[in-house]
Amino acid sequence: MLTRKRILVTGGAGFIGSHLVDALLERGHEVLCVDNLYTGDKQNLDHLVNEPRFEFMRHDICFPLYVEIDQIFNLACPASPIHYQRDPVQTTKTSVIGAINTLGLAKRLKVPILQSSTSEIYGDPAVHPQSEEYWGNVNPIGPRSCYDEGKRCAETLFFDYKRQHNVDIKVARIFNTYGPRMGVFDGRVVSNFIVQALNNQPITIYGSGEHTRSFCYIDDLVEALLSFIDAPKGVCGPINIGNPTEITIRELAETIIRLTGSRSELVTGPLPQDDPRQRRPDISQAEQQLGWKPKTGLEEGLGRTIAYFKKRILG
Repeated sequence: MLTRKRILVTGGAGFIGSHLVDALLERGHEVLCVDNLYTGDKQNLDHLVNEPRFEFMRHDICFPLYVEIDQIFNLACPASPIHYQRDPVQTTKTSVIGAINTLGLAKRLKVPILQSSTSEIYGDPAVHPQSEEYWGNVNPIGPRSCYDEGKRCAETLFFDYKRQHNVDIKVARIFNTYGPRMGVFDGRVVSNFIVQALNNQPITIYGSGEHTRSFCYIDDLVEALLSFIDAPKGVCGPINIGNPTEITIRELAETIIRLTGSRSELVTGPLPQDDPRQRRPDISQAEQQLGWKPKTGLEEGLGRTIAYFKKRILG
């Protein structure tokens, strides 16, 4: 029998957060969504306006939060370079001070807390695929460092709170994720390519296009996060969450052009500083400890995502 919980989701108006909110409500829980709407979009939550088990609070987690809840998902932080580089000091503060505030809440209430960490922990990896044992290759003073090092410091805080205060932590290292509700102008590669393709605009590939990524569909990611928060206390991670199917950026662009029937042509630009050349998760820990692996193929997921953007852009 389900025990209804009151669950806090910080960053709950964002792309991943709003899907997680939906899944928690579908499970019968109450959800408190906290977001300062810096990158979150209340439109992602419009369908919940009459849901009695849903509550929205506009709040910046760089300031303490005093609420009573049973679980915490800490997803608050800009996640695409165009957003996290706009105010890099605030990005680092959100990762570090936000972690301190949410961990303090979890410590006081003695509740589990899941941290949405990132594959950017690994930087431009010298090990491929990336397993959780790899410590990464990160530039600590580059333009991406506010996000990369902020998330690395947050992981440090989570494990110190576990060792020092016995907080029940879960650290999920999330790899590239895509799906409906991605921002039209969020600067991520999947949304960029789809928007450009639907408008028959040139599709910009940075560098040669031979650098690789692995893309996980949003529904699969949410399923992993739910399995993780419900795992026994000893299962704390970090655990890679992503799809191990690897594809070059050029192949991704060509696939999106084909699926959209676009007349777009490929153009190239310089590769941004510190942009990783390869990215593919080793998900053996997720398979063993969570019983999870992704189910959605790339073309299936892209089809659903393209349908969302068609509705959003073309009406």
